[in-house]
Amino acid sequence: MTGAPSIWSPQDPRPLHLPQRMRLFALGATAELGAAVAGDLGHHLSPLEERSFEDGEHKARPLEAVAGADCYVIHSLHGGPDQSANDKLCRLLFFIGALKDAGAARVTAVAPYLCYSRKDRRTKPFDPLTTRYVAALFEAMGTDALVTLEVHNPAAFENAFRGRGVTLPAAALLLDAAMRFRDEPLCVLSPDPGGVKRAELFREALEARAGKPIGKAFADKHRSAGVVTGDLLVGDVKDATVLLIDDLISTGGTLVRAARAAKQAGARRVIAMAAHGLFMPGAAEALADPAIERVVVTDAVPAFRLEGCAVAGKIEIVACAPLLAEAISRLATDAPLTDLLVY
Repeated sequence: MTGAPSIWSPQDPRPLHLPQRMRLFALGATAELGAAVAGDLGHHLSPLEERSFEDGEHKARPLEAVAGADCYVIHSLHGGPDQSANDKLCRLLFFIGALKDAGAARVTAVAPYLCYSRKDRRTKPFDPLTTRYVAALFEAMGTDALVTLEVHNPAAFENAFRGRGVTLPAAALLLDAAMRFRDEPLCVLSPDPGGVKRAELFREALEARAGKPIGKAFADKHRSAGVVTGDLLVGDVKDATVLLIDDLISTGGTLVRAARAAKQAGARRVIAMAAHGLFMPGAAEALADPAIERVVVTDAVPAFRLEGCAVAGKIEIVACAPLLAEAISRLATDAPLTDLLVY
Protein backbone atom coordinates (compact mmCIF):
# COMPACT_ATOMS: atom_id res chain seq x y z
CA MET A 1 0.00 0.00 0.00
CA THR A 2 1.34 3.45 -0.80
CA GLY A 3 1.45 6.47 1.44
CA ALA A 4 -0.46 8.58 -1.07
CA PRO A 5 -2.07 11.65 0.51
CA SER A 6 -5.84 11.84 0.65
CA ILE A 7 -7.53 13.67 -2.21
CA TRP A 8 -10.49 15.97 -1.87
CA SER A 9 -13.84 14.44 -2.82
CA PRO A 10 -16.96 16.23 -4.09
CA GLN A 11 -18.68 14.79 -1.01
CA ASP A 12 -16.37 16.65 1.39
CA PRO A 13 -18.08 19.49 3.31
CA ARG A 14 -16.90 22.96 2.34
CA PRO A 15 -17.38 26.01 4.56
CA LEU A 16 -17.91 29.08 2.38
CA HIS A 17 -16.68 32.50 3.46
CA LEU A 18 -16.22 34.25 0.14
CA PRO A 19 -14.98 37.84 0.16
CA GLN A 20 -17.44 40.58 -0.76
CA ARG A 21 -15.09 41.90 -3.45
CA MET A 22 -15.27 38.66 -5.42
CA ARG A 23 -16.91 38.72 -8.85
CA LEU A 24 -17.82 35.56 -10.76
CA PHE A 25 -18.47 35.71 -14.53
CA ALA A 26 -19.30 33.10 -17.17
CA LEU A 27 -19.27 33.90 -20.87
CA GLY A 28 -22.31 32.79 -22.84
CA ALA A 29 -20.88 29.65 -24.42
CA THR A 30 -20.16 28.28 -20.93
CA ALA A 31 -23.22 29.73 -19.19
CA GLU A 32 -24.61 26.36 -18.07
CA LEU A 33 -21.37 25.27 -16.41
CA GLY A 34 -20.93 28.76 -14.96
CA ALA A 35 -24.37 28.60 -13.35
CA ALA A 36 -23.51 25.20 -11.85
CA VAL A 37 -20.25 26.53 -10.38
CA ALA A 38 -22.07 29.57 -8.98
CA GLY A 39 -24.65 27.26 -7.40
CA ASP A 40 -21.95 25.16 -5.75
CA LEU A 41 -20.27 28.31 -4.49
CA GLY A 42 -23.51 29.83 -3.24
CA HIS A 43 -22.51 32.96 -5.15
CA HIS A 44 -24.32 34.78 -7.96
CA LEU A 45 -22.94 35.21 -11.46
CA SER A 46 -22.18 38.85 -12.16
CA PRO A 47 -24.01 40.25 -15.20
CA LEU A 48 -22.19 40.93 -18.44
CA GLU A 49 -23.06 41.94 -21.98
CA GLU A 50 -21.90 40.07 -25.07
CA ARG A 51 -22.56 41.44 -28.53
CA SER A 52 -21.72 40.06 -31.96
CA PHE A 53 -21.49 42.29 -35.00
CA GLU A 54 -22.36 41.68 -38.63
CA ASP A 55 -18.71 41.39 -39.68
CA GLY A 56 -17.97 38.65 -37.15
CA GLU A 57 -16.40 40.89 -34.54
CA HIS A 58 -17.67 40.93 -30.95
CA LYS A 59 -17.37 42.59 -27.58
CA ALA A 60 -18.04 41.68 -23.95
CA ARG A 61 -18.16 43.94 -20.90
CA PRO A 62 -19.08 43.61 -17.24
CA LEU A 63 -22.36 45.24 -16.21
CA GLU A 64 -21.32 46.00 -12.66
CA ALA A 65 -18.30 47.75 -11.17
CA VAL A 66 -15.19 45.60 -10.82
CA ALA A 67 -12.68 48.22 -9.61
CA GLY A 68 -10.62 46.62 -6.85
CA ALA A 69 -12.46 43.29 -7.25
CA ASP A 70 -11.12 39.73 -7.38
CA CYS A 71 -12.65 38.44 -10.64
CA TYR A 72 -13.07 34.86 -11.88
CA VAL A 73 -14.11 34.20 -15.49
CA ILE A 74 -15.37 30.71 -16.42
CA HIS A 75 -15.05 29.77 -20.08
CA SER A 76 -14.27 26.30 -21.46
CA LEU A 77 -12.19 26.60 -24.65
CA HIS A 78 -13.33 23.59 -26.68
CA GLY A 79 -14.53 23.97 -30.23
CA GLY A 80 -18.29 23.91 -30.90
CA PRO A 81 -21.13 23.67 -31.03
CA ASP A 82 -21.56 27.31 -32.07
CA GLN A 83 -18.09 28.81 -31.65
CA SER A 84 -14.64 27.55 -32.54
CA ALA A 85 -11.85 27.24 -29.99
CA ASN A 86 -10.32 30.35 -31.55
CA ASP A 87 -13.58 32.29 -31.10
CA LYS A 88 -13.82 31.31 -27.46
CA LEU A 89 -10.18 32.06 -26.73
CA CYS A 90 -10.44 35.51 -28.31
CA ARG A 91 -13.63 36.34 -26.39
CA LEU A 92 -12.08 35.26 -23.11
CA LEU A 93 -8.89 37.26 -23.68
CA PHE A 94 -10.79 40.41 -24.65
CA PHE A 95 -13.09 40.12 -21.62
CA ILE A 96 -10.11 39.73 -19.30
CA GLY A 97 -8.63 42.85 -20.88
CA ALA A 98 -11.90 44.72 -20.30
CA LEU A 99 -11.92 43.69 -16.64
CA LYS A 100 -8.35 44.86 -16.13
CA ASP A 101 -9.10 48.14 -17.90
CA ALA A 102 -12.09 48.60 -15.58
CA GLY A 103 -9.80 48.36 -12.55
CA ALA A 104 -10.12 44.73 -11.45
CA ALA A 105 -7.47 44.02 -8.83
CA ARG A 106 -7.06 40.39 -9.88
CA VAL A 107 -8.45 38.32 -12.77
CA THR A 108 -8.36 34.53 -12.81
CA ALA A 109 -9.33 32.68 -15.98
CA VAL A 110 -11.07 29.38 -15.27
CA ALA A 111 -10.85 27.36 -18.49
CA PRO A 112 -11.90 23.77 -17.69
CA TYR A 113 -10.78 22.73 -21.18
CA LEU A 114 -7.71 24.64 -22.37
CA CYS A 115 -7.36 24.77 -26.14
CA TYR A 116 -3.97 24.10 -27.77
CA SER A 117 -2.62 22.38 -24.66
CA ARG A 118 -1.73 19.25 -26.63
CA LYS A 119 0.85 21.06 -28.78
CA ASP A 120 3.47 21.54 -26.07
CA ARG A 121 6.61 20.24 -27.78
CA ARG A 122 8.23 19.94 -31.19
CA THR A 123 7.72 16.60 -32.89
CA LYS A 124 8.63 17.77 -36.40
CA PRO A 125 11.15 20.36 -37.69
CA PHE A 126 9.91 23.95 -37.23
CA ASP A 127 6.90 22.85 -35.18
CA PRO A 128 5.12 25.58 -33.18
CA LEU A 129 4.97 25.51 -29.39
CA THR A 130 1.36 26.60 -29.29
CA THR A 131 0.88 26.07 -25.56
CA ARG A 132 3.54 28.71 -24.90
CA TYR A 133 1.98 31.12 -27.40
CA VAL A 134 -1.41 30.82 -25.71
CA ALA A 135 0.26 31.45 -22.35
CA ALA A 136 1.82 34.63 -23.76
CA LEU A 137 -1.62 35.83 -24.88
CA PHE A 138 -3.07 35.39 -21.39
CA GLU A 139 -0.08 37.18 -19.90
CA ALA A 140 -0.43 40.04 -22.39
CA MET A 141 -4.02 40.61 -21.21
CA GLY A 142 -2.86 40.84 -17.61
CA THR A 143 -4.30 37.52 -16.46
CA ASP A 144 -3.18 36.92 -12.88
CA ALA A 145 -3.90 33.19 -12.76
CA LEU A 146 -5.21 30.44 -15.03
CA VAL A 147 -7.10 27.41 -13.70
CA THR A 148 -7.75 24.43 -15.92
CA LEU A 149 -8.73 20.78 -15.61
CA GLU A 150 -6.35 17.94 -16.51
CA VAL A 151 -4.03 19.33 -19.16
CA HIS A 152 -2.23 16.98 -21.53
CA ASN A 153 1.20 17.67 -20.06
CA PRO A 154 1.18 19.37 -16.62
CA ALA A 155 4.93 20.06 -16.68
CA ALA A 156 4.71 21.81 -20.05
CA PHE A 157 1.72 23.82 -18.82
CA GLU A 158 3.56 24.97 -15.70
CA ASN A 159 6.67 25.89 -17.68
CA ALA A 160 4.69 27.82 -20.31
CA PHE A 161 2.94 30.13 -17.87
CA ARG A 162 5.08 32.61 -15.97
CA GLY A 163 2.06 33.64 -13.91
CA ARG A 164 0.18 31.29 -11.60
CA GLY A 165 -1.10 28.23 -13.40
CA VAL A 166 -3.28 25.65 -11.64
CA THR A 167 -4.06 22.39 -13.39
CA LEU A 168 -6.65 20.41 -11.45
CA PRO A 169 -6.34 16.65 -11.94
CA ALA A 170 -9.63 14.93 -12.78
CA ALA A 171 -8.76 12.15 -10.33
CA ALA A 172 -10.85 13.76 -7.59
CA LEU A 173 -13.90 13.56 -9.87
CA LEU A 174 -13.26 10.13 -11.37
CA LEU A 175 -12.31 8.30 -8.17
CA ASP A 176 -15.90 8.06 -6.99
CA ALA A 177 -16.85 6.32 -10.25
CA ALA A 178 -13.87 4.00 -9.92
CA MET A 179 -14.79 3.10 -6.35
CA ARG A 180 -17.94 1.36 -7.60
CA PHE A 181 -15.64 -1.48 -8.67
CA ARG A 182 -13.59 -1.67 -5.45
CA ASP A 183 -14.83 -5.19 -4.64
CA GLU A 184 -13.40 -6.51 -7.92
CA PRO A 185 -9.76 -7.18 -8.89
CA LEU A 186 -8.66 -3.83 -10.37
CA CYS A 187 -5.92 -2.70 -12.72
CA VAL A 188 -5.23 0.85 -13.93
CA LEU A 189 -4.07 0.98 -17.54
CA SER A 190 -2.43 3.87 -19.41
CA PRO A 191 -3.20 3.76 -23.15
CA ASP A 192 0.31 4.98 -24.02
CA PRO A 193 3.72 5.49 -22.33
CA GLY A 194 3.20 9.26 -22.20
CA GLY A 195 0.23 8.84 -19.85
CA VAL A 196 1.93 6.45 -17.43
CA LYS A 197 2.51 9.09 -14.74
CA ARG A 198 -1.13 10.24 -14.88
CA ALA A 199 -2.36 6.65 -14.61
CA GLU A 200 0.07 5.85 -11.80
CA LEU A 201 -1.01 8.85 -9.74
CA PHE A 202 -4.63 7.82 -10.23
CA ARG A 203 -3.77 4.24 -9.27
CA GLU A 204 -2.05 5.37 -6.06
CA ALA A 205 -4.99 7.58 -5.11
CA LEU A 206 -7.46 4.78 -5.81
CA GLU A 207 -5.34 2.29 -3.87
CA ALA A 208 -5.29 4.63 -0.87
CA ARG A 209 -9.04 5.16 -0.97
CA ALA A 210 -9.94 1.51 -1.65
CA GLY A 211 -7.48 0.22 0.95
CA LYS A 212 -6.20 -2.61 -1.20
CA PRO A 213 -3.53 -3.22 -3.87
CA ILE A 214 -4.41 -2.08 -7.41
CA GLY A 215 -2.58 -3.46 -10.44
CA LYS A 216 -0.99 -1.34 -13.15
CA ALA A 217 -0.28 -1.66 -16.86
CA PHE A 218 0.41 0.40 -19.96
CA ALA A 219 0.00 -0.03 -23.69
CA ASP A 220 2.48 1.16 -26.28
CA LYS A 221 1.55 3.70 -28.93
CA HIS A 222 3.42 5.70 -31.53
CA ARG A 223 1.81 8.54 -33.48
CA SER A 224 3.30 10.06 -36.64
CA ALA A 225 1.44 12.21 -39.19
CA GLY A 226 -1.82 11.19 -37.54
CA VAL A 227 -1.13 7.44 -37.89
CA VAL A 228 -1.06 5.42 -34.66
CA THR A 229 0.90 2.17 -34.40
CA GLY A 230 1.96 -0.20 -31.62
CA ASP A 231 0.16 -3.04 -29.84
CA LEU A 232 2.44 -3.94 -26.89
CA LEU A 233 0.80 -4.25 -23.47
CA VAL A 234 2.86 -4.42 -20.28
CA GLY A 235 1.27 -5.42 -16.98
CA ASP A 236 -1.02 -8.08 -15.56
CA VAL A 237 -4.63 -7.38 -16.54
CA LYS A 238 -5.83 -10.99 -16.51
CA ASP A 239 -9.24 -11.41 -14.82
CA ALA A 240 -9.21 -7.75 -13.72
CA THR A 241 -11.62 -4.90 -14.21
CA VAL A 242 -9.35 -2.52 -16.11
CA LEU A 243 -9.69 1.24 -15.64
CA LEU A 244 -8.28 2.84 -18.77
CA ILE A 245 -7.14 6.36 -17.77
CA ASP A 246 -6.44 9.22 -20.19
CA ASP A 247 -6.67 13.01 -20.24
CA LEU A 248 -9.03 13.25 -23.21
CA ILE A 249 -10.91 11.27 -25.83
CA SER A 250 -10.73 12.63 -29.36
CA THR A 251 -11.58 9.99 -31.97
CA GLY A 252 -11.30 7.18 -29.41
CA GLY A 253 -8.86 5.17 -31.52
CA THR A 254 -6.13 5.11 -28.88
CA LEU A 255 -8.50 3.88 -26.19
CA VAL A 256 -9.94 1.16 -28.40
CA ARG A 257 -6.47 -0.16 -29.27
CA ALA A 258 -5.55 -0.34 -25.58
CA ALA A 259 -8.90 -1.88 -24.61
CA ARG A 260 -8.61 -4.59 -27.25
CA ALA A 261 -5.08 -5.39 -26.08
CA ALA A 262 -6.32 -5.66 -22.49
CA LYS A 263 -9.20 -7.94 -23.45
CA GLN A 264 -6.86 -10.14 -25.49
CA ALA A 265 -4.62 -10.37 -22.41
CA GLY A 266 -7.55 -11.66 -20.35
CA ALA A 267 -9.10 -8.55 -18.82
CA ARG A 268 -12.58 -9.15 -17.44
CA ARG A 269 -13.86 -5.79 -18.67
CA VAL A 270 -12.55 -2.33 -19.56
CA ILE A 271 -13.92 1.00 -18.27
CA ALA A 272 -12.47 4.07 -20.00
CA MET A 273 -12.10 7.25 -17.93
CA ALA A 274 -11.00 10.68 -19.09
CA ALA A 275 -11.37 14.31 -18.09
CA HIS A 276 -12.41 15.58 -21.51
CA GLY A 277 -14.70 13.91 -24.04
CA LEU A 278 -14.14 15.78 -27.30
CA PHE A 279 -15.75 12.90 -29.25
CA MET A 280 -14.60 14.06 -32.67
CA PRO A 281 -15.88 12.43 -35.90
CA GLY A 282 -15.23 8.71 -35.72
CA ALA A 283 -15.53 8.53 -31.93
CA ALA A 284 -19.08 7.16 -31.99
CA GLU A 285 -18.01 4.24 -34.17
CA ALA A 286 -14.78 3.61 -32.21
CA LEU A 287 -16.38 3.69 -28.77
CA ALA A 288 -19.11 1.31 -29.91
CA ASP A 289 -16.41 -1.38 -29.92
CA PRO A 290 -17.39 -4.10 -27.41
CA ALA A 291 -13.89 -4.04 -25.91
CA ILE A 292 -14.96 -0.90 -23.98
CA GLU A 293 -17.88 -1.50 -21.62
CA ARG A 294 -18.34 2.08 -20.39
CA VAL A 295 -16.86 5.56 -20.83
CA VAL A 296 -16.70 8.05 -17.94
CA VAL A 297 -15.92 11.70 -18.69
CA THR A 298 -16.53 15.07 -17.03
CA ASP A 299 -18.78 17.76 -18.46
CA ALA A 300 -15.89 20.22 -18.98
CA VAL A 301 -16.68 19.54 -22.65
CA PRO A 302 -20.39 18.76 -23.18
CA ALA A 303 -20.96 15.55 -25.15
CA PHE A 304 -22.96 17.38 -27.84
CA ARG A 305 -21.25 15.50 -30.68
CA LEU A 306 -22.75 12.20 -29.50
CA GLU A 307 -26.35 13.40 -29.28
CA GLY A 308 -28.58 10.92 -31.06
CA CYS A 309 -25.81 8.30 -31.36
CA ALA A 310 -26.38 4.79 -30.06
CA VAL A 311 -23.05 4.89 -28.21
CA ALA A 312 -24.35 7.73 -26.00
CA GLY A 313 -25.79 5.05 -23.72
CA LYS A 314 -22.24 4.00 -22.87
CA ILE A 315 -21.27 7.49 -21.70
CA GLU A 316 -21.40 8.51 -18.04
CA ILE A 317 -20.99 12.23 -17.32
CA VAL A 318 -19.42 13.45 -14.07
CA ALA A 319 -20.00 17.08 -13.07
CA CYS A 320 -16.81 19.14 -12.80
CA ALA A 321 -18.52 22.17 -11.19
CA PRO A 322 -17.89 21.02 -7.58
CA LEU A 323 -14.13 20.82 -8.16
CA LEU A 324 -14.00 24.16 -9.99
CA ALA A 325 -16.06 25.77 -7.23
CA GLU A 326 -13.75 24.37 -4.58
CA ALA A 327 -10.68 25.72 -6.39
CA ILE A 328 -12.25 29.17 -6.84
CA SER A 329 -13.30 29.26 -3.17
CA ARG A 330 -9.78 28.49 -2.02
CA LEU A 331 -8.12 30.93 -4.42
CA ALA A 332 -10.50 33.66 -3.32
CA THR A 333 -9.66 33.08 0.33
CA ASP A 334 -5.95 32.32 -0.17
CA ALA A 335 -6.46 28.77 1.14
CA PRO A 336 -4.10 25.95 0.06
CA LEU A 337 -4.97 23.74 -2.90
CA THR A 338 -2.90 20.81 -1.69
CA ASP A 339 -5.55 18.09 -1.56
CA LEU A 340 -7.02 19.15 -4.91
CA LEU A 341 -3.75 18.31 -6.63
CA VAL A 342 -2.00 15.00 -7.25
CA TYR A 343 1.81 14.85 -7.37
